[in-house]
Amino acid sequence: MTAADVVGQTQFTAETGGFSLTGRLGGGIDVTGFASAAERYLTAVLRPASANSMALNLLIYTTGEKDPAMTIRFGILPEVRSTIVIDKAWFRGDVLFPDAPVGGLKVVCHGHAVALADITRMELAPLPTAAVTTLHVTNLRYTNDYPRIGLDQKVLVDQFGQNANKDWPEKIHSETELQQRLTKAADEEPALPVSSWDKYGGSLTQPLTPGTGFFATKKAADRWYLTDPAGNAFFSLGVDCVGAANDCRIEGIHNYLEWLPEHSDPEYTHFFATGHTPAGKPVESFAFTQANLQRAFGSHWYERWQEMMLHQLRGLGINTIGNWSDRALLRRQALPYVTMLPQFPDTAVHIFRDFPDVFAPEYTAEAQKSAAALAAKKDDPWMIGYFLRNEPSWAFVDHLNLGAEVLANPARTATKEKLVAVLTAQYHGKIVDLNAAWHTDFTSFDQLYTTAAVPAAADQDLRAFSRQMVKQYVSVPAAACRAVDPNHLILGMRWAWVSDPDLIAGWEDYDVFSINCYAMDPTKELDQIRALGVDRPVMIGEFHFGALDAGPTATGLEAVSSQADRGTAFRHYCEAVAATPNGVGCHYFQAYDQFALGRFDGENYNIGLFDICSQPYEALGAAVRATAQHIDAINAGEAQPTAPLVTELPMIAY
Repeated sequence: MTAADVVGQTQFTAETGGFSLTGRLGGGIDVTGFASAAERYLTAVLRPASANSMALNLLIYTTGEKDPAMTIRFGILPEVRSTIVIDKAWFRGDVLFPDAPVGGLKVVCHGHAVALADITRMELAPLPTAAVTTLHVTNLRYTNDYPRIGLDQKVLVDQFGQNANKDWPEKIHSETELQQRLTKAADEEPALPVSSWDKYGGSLTQPLTPGTGFFATKKAADRWYLTDPAGNAFFSLGVDCVGAANDCRIEGIHNYLEWLPEHSDPEYTHFFATGHTPAGKPVESFAFTQANLQRAFGSHWYERWQEMMLHQLRGLGINTIGNWSDRALLRRQALPYVTMLPQFPDTAVHIFRDFPDVFAPEYTAEAQKSAAALAAKKDDPWMIGYFLRNEPSWAFVDHLNLGAEVLANPARTATKEKLVAVLTAQYHGKIVDLNAAWHTDFTSFDQLYTTAAVPAAADQDLRAFSRQMVKQYVSVPAAACRAVDPNHLILGMRWAWVSDPDLIAGWEDYDVFSINCYAMDPTKELDQIRALGVDRPVMIGEFHFGALDAGPTATGLEAVSSQADRGTAFRHYCEAVAATPNGVGCHYFQAYDQFALGRFDGENYNIGLFDICSQPYEALGAAVRATAQHIDAINAGEAQPTAPLVTELPMIAY
């Protein structure tokens, strides 16, 4: 039986072996026996006795390692039973985001590959929570058959797509209320909170260059800046995902919805869509945000939404539309924006996860094809620049040695041929010298094509080649993009974090180095980049803060106690970026809350500036406006940050 065979099943099998875990600081279930069991899957039925979602880890320890070699994190919805399914195939480490069972939330596999024979302990453990929480566990078993997935009959989401079991000041309670609030928001054009901005959102009080007609970078007095097309200093205060997205995943979970129209309903049929999980599985979705806008504005809701959103963003003091935003909104040329290369170059054979065969002619050819997409926007003065890609999954492994992955990969790739050539030159064609350094007994360099073992003594040589690989990974697409679009800034890779110092290789090919940084204060990460020798301005592509007093039932990657604390945390973070010598911008992730039952990949976080009914969180919005009013002076070194550091709570995130 496969997952596809059981989607939509609504009956649980008889529940057996029940027990409960109650606590606040974790605790767990020893499932070490799964490693030696013949069965493929570990399954269980879990129900949190809580109004909030729950995050859990499967911690996998191996011989000789103090910390888990692999951590599989996943989420479950509140108050209902969820079936979890752990697949031993994930232990190979080649999948970062496997598919969750129907009704489950996001699954992430952190760490490196583990061999079953090396596993010494496995523990299924809830993440710490802010309040005492009880988790009920039944049907814990090992099996070769994918389990039948049951769903409780319980309404978790109301007719507007809102959390049905929570109230908050901005929550909508009727269609009339929705129409009145959105009509008022669309008809208002709030005053800009910063009177000293030029039309781009740059500082009229800080002209730095004559202006080139495009955004640029400038280093002055050991401090990096962005400059806008007029030459004024520009701190990029942005928000990602500005769009009324259709990614409310409803596949197999209609039991949890108070309302869902028929597919054939002409008023709503266009709000149904088929999306895909990161692993490529098709999933049904419904656009609650769009349906709510149609309820308020009628058939011309999209045009009204664009005007309303631009007014709201300007009124908040946002001067940048961030990544993954509505393309038509970008074409309005009303706010500066960033974008991303539509397709990062790829090759048919990968070295590890999504790392391509970077020394293959195919990689260069694909880079040129990818860069061609930039031609259409190369003369747009409102575009700040473009990211090459976002969070490569290969870089989620701390201290990954790509050179070792080349050697271990059985494919005879162009990159492996390059490695052999480099080693042959390094050891002057003398295999005896390589053997002495590596403690091996190869008879020729050609044996490097077929060996499966990676000698520990080879680590230094392979890490040196790993840096060459990262440099090639960056420089080939950067050169192709620069040839097509010489006007706009190359904004880097949006690394999820600097998982190894080798990730900075190729920084010279960027105009701006970028990371996504989920932290209460990003100063340490920004300082780290500078300490590693990167002499470029740094833009943070993602950060956020969530709370549990409104909206969805999970906090996201940084948790605080309230919407007011979200605002204070936002201001503290942005001021910290502006105060560092290399910080030139930060983009909040994201404009809208995620769907309470999970977006396409199962994330369901209260992280938006707006909720699913396009209602702004007022306390957060007030802090965003206050941030905009002071950020330029801090960025210029003329004022100090003033927002306090907010108390961080245990996150609910996956």
